[in-house]
Amino acid sequence: MKPNSLIIECLNIGPYQVNTYIVACPDTRKCVVIDPGGEADRIISVMDNDHIVPKYILNTHGHSDHVPANASLSGHYQIPICMHTADADFFGKKTAFQSPDIKANYAVGRKLHHDDILRVGNLEIRVLHTPGHTPGSSCFYVNNCLFSGDTLFVGNAGRTDLPGGDLATLIDSIKTRLIVLPRKTIVYPGHDYGTTPVSTIGREMKENIYITDFILSPDEPQ
Repeated sequence: MKPNSLIIECLNIGPYQVNTYIVACPDTRKCVVIDPGGEADRIISVMDNDHIVPKYILNTHGHSDHVPANASLSGHYQIPICMHTADADFFGKKTAFQSPDIKANYAVGRKLHHDDILRVGNLEIRVLHTPGHTPGSSCFYVNNCLFSGDTLFVGNAGRTDLPGGDLATLIDSIKTRLIVLPRKTIVYPGHDYGTTPVSTIGREMKENIYITDFILSPDEPQ
């Protein structure tokens, strides 16, 4: 299911087994690092071995398992950390330090908004704001691939019982921002919690309980 138009490396990192993605333009060897869950030296080694150079660090959201290598990578490559403005603000407030999952030890260099386009080599990475798991949860869409963070998993969706989470908002995000994408869109989730590491929007519309039970009516075509 790996597209020829992208270089994609997935590293499973940290105690929460975060999927850290390195996504590169094959023409220019420029890349982004999505959700660096730790082990900065390992991430750097993979990029060095592949002869690719990062332009941005992209966070799908601000939970502490998805950001541990932010500061190290940003400092090493002198590149900005990018996060939706809602999470950059929420996780940066002292009032938000109520949960161990909320801790900011880095500076967000570029605050993202829905429908922003990040140009990396010949790639155009579109930001999809998908709140619900957190206020600023976002997915990144490029070349028919969706890096869905903790918004959408294979057969499941992100939890909403942590500070800033809301189930109705998450369902609306999946309905209005994700299942409207082409059915062949490949879904690369933030954790490997499903029966397969990746999926497609079409498959999720048939098998994901958050879509079949909360969004689609029995008579709606899938």
